[in-house]
Amino acid sequence: MRTLIYVDGFNLYYGSVKGTPYKWLNIHRMCELLLPQNKIVAIKYFTAKLIPRPSDPHKHIRQQVFLRALRTLPNFEIIFGHYSAHPKWMRLANPSAGKSKYIEVIKTEEKGSDVNIAVNLLHDGYQEKYDLAVLVTNDSDLLSAIQIVQNELGLKVGILNPHRHPSKVLKDEALFIKKIRRGVLEASQFPKTMKDEKGKFHMPKVW
Repeated sequence: MRTLIYVDGFNLYYGSVKGTPYKWLNIHRMCELLLPQNKIVAIKYFTAKLIPRPSDPHKHIRQQVFLRALRTLPNFEIIFGHYSAHPKWMRLANPSAGKSKYIEVIKTEEKGSDVNIAVNLLHDGYQEKYDLAVLVTNDSDLLSAIQIVQNELGLKVGILNPHRHPSKVLKDEALFIKKIRRGVLEASQFPKTMKDEKGKFHMPKVW
């Protein structure tokens, strides 16, 4: 089947990649290994540009290098949401006696990716760009879009789950759900040195 893949970048990172040595991930190769019988026509990757923090001032540079590697892949599109960082008062779980029950924190939120995934999933479905859509996510907020695609358009949706436990509502609705296994991540790494139209570049030494 013609298969179009929609990758929730942060869901993939925090579910399968963070804390592992597999951050230099060739997403196209990962999908090929997990979907060996499918014809992958395109991959759409949804993310937001990171905001540098004093504790990690270079993380946005590492992200830019990774996105550069992803842009070498065939039929691969990167679609950006955005980050919102703002001060917010939040309630403490276990406040000390006689102390304030609230603390002011800097709350960072990634905005737009779930909406962007849903819109692209529906638009591409109506345009008949795929027979099967595969979502790399565990976000149950996408349930309504999945239901429209399957029930109204007569197309199929599968899930590649980055997390240990799949969302029950997605598991019940999707055609299939497959866990992204550690061995697949290991077998799907970019070469440490790569080349594009701008020249050579390298995997970051520190993540």
